[in-house]
Amino acid sequence: MGKSLDNDDIGEVDEEEPLLISIINRQGIDDDHHNSENYSILAAILPFLFPALGGLLYGYDIGATSCATISIQSSTLSGISWYDLSSVDIGLITSGSLYGALIGSALAFTIADFLGRRRELIVASLMYLVGALVTGLAPDFPVMVIGRFVYGTGIGLAMHAAPMYIAETSPSQIRGRLISLKEFFIVLGMVTGYGIGSLFVDLVAGWRYMYVASTPIALIMGIGMWWLPASPRWLLLRAIQGKGDMDELRERATACLCRLRGEAIGDSAPAQVNEILIELSYVGEEKEVTIGEMFRGKCLKALVIGGGLVLFQQITGQPSVLYYAATILQTAGFSAASDATRVSILLGLLKLIMTGAAVLAVDRLGRRPLLLIGVSGMVVSLFLLGSYYKFLDDVPALAVASLLLYVGCYQFSFGPVGWLMISEIFPLRARGRGLSIAVLINFGANALVTFAFSPLEVLLGAGILFYVFGAIGVLSLVFIFMIVPETKGLTLEEIEAKCL
Repeated sequence: MGKSLDNDDIGEVDEEEPLLISIINRQGIDDDHHNSENYSILAAILPFLFPALGGLLYGYDIGATSCATISIQSSTLSGISWYDLSSVDIGLITSGSLYGALIGSALAFTIADFLGRRRELIVASLMYLVGALVTGLAPDFPVMVIGRFVYGTGIGLAMHAAPMYIAETSPSQIRGRLISLKEFFIVLGMVTGYGIGSLFVDLVAGWRYMYVASTPIALIMGIGMWWLPASPRWLLLRAIQGKGDMDELRERATACLCRLRGEAIGDSAPAQVNEILIELSYVGEEKEVTIGEMFRGKCLKALVIGGGLVLFQQITGQPSVLYYAATILQTAGFSAASDATRVSILLGLLKLIMTGAAVLAVDRLGRRPLLLIGVSGMVVSLFLLGSYYKFLDDVPALAVASLLLYVGCYQFSFGPVGWLMISEIFPLRARGRGLSIAVLINFGANALVTFAFSPLEVLLGAGILFYVFGAIGVLSLVFIFMIVPETKGLTLEEIEAKCL
């Protein structure tokens, strides 16, 4: 059982006064530092940058693997004797990291709150490093698949811990922007993977260089996370749950907060730490969450919001639309369409631009407007794509416009905002397990859509399938409008108190 906070722990509070009234009264004094949360931009960059490298390595794997599967099947350029791989073998190479990510997400459910966000990211960087080396230096196919699984485990851990660490260490004024930038890093990694893959694809054993090229980034990520401080909120959670000495953990949290905010925080760090402690005590964080509690009360509401968003993020057809990208551009007569890598780079650049627009808008417009605007555009584009394949196949410009509209709107809404919301919405004591479930839903739904697409296409046809995705998009709009709250400008503790 956790240790209750007393007056000596958090400062003088009237014993007969309800804690909520105490918080309100205290906010009248602390509003200046609470609302402004003074910080140094320079000090805020590194606590974002090193975790975001985990997203970059995830995106890099997607881009590099699309080129590596071309290189490894070449009798002249693969540099191996086992190049004659079946479609199942290529499927294992392509989706091996996805299976590993599912394992990593499940693993995070049990170890996340014990390890903490920082150490989980260090383990993720180690998995990235080992996985890339084993894959790139594999002497045979089974060893290569093992390397893909290990790398995927790093993806699962990194995509779980990175948004948590960034959310818990960022000033509330720029939290949305920084977490959305992590999605920008994923797309940047994809473009980098496509670019490096195109450089090595014509070299003998070029696929080995593609995978090994990610190791320096994994090393930088690991060293950077080793240097960064722990999440102050994670330390304070351990304090109020009785998993360490209250005074020692509070001092460590204060020191970590000072490092994270830089000199601009001045002498307000102890007051901010005390305020977080008060709010955590008020919202009932003293008890460690059980598996049963994850499906009751506030935790269930957060799980519905976060899990619903990442589920709709995938089942609105994002993997399937990209599957058709090269065909659509080829139909329109684009010269780059004969080269899948160049087509991917073109779409990657569009993704970068639209993700950048979302990053700039998310803390000004809010999460809900971006979701409603972006998903509405996705719905329109999906119905247009369905119409193209059913009735308007002689208007290829419509297909290209619909494709670009879909990709742009996805990156303006579901892409960055989905990851942002799941990092914000869960109560602190349930954040580790809640996020692991949400990430598991994300990767599981991705795998389901990817593997179900081909048989559904044969059964229904591309036109009807895009109509189905459009109808699911309409349902997602209803879900966003009715269920998803606005979290712009709120601290994580305020989100728990006001939105759950």
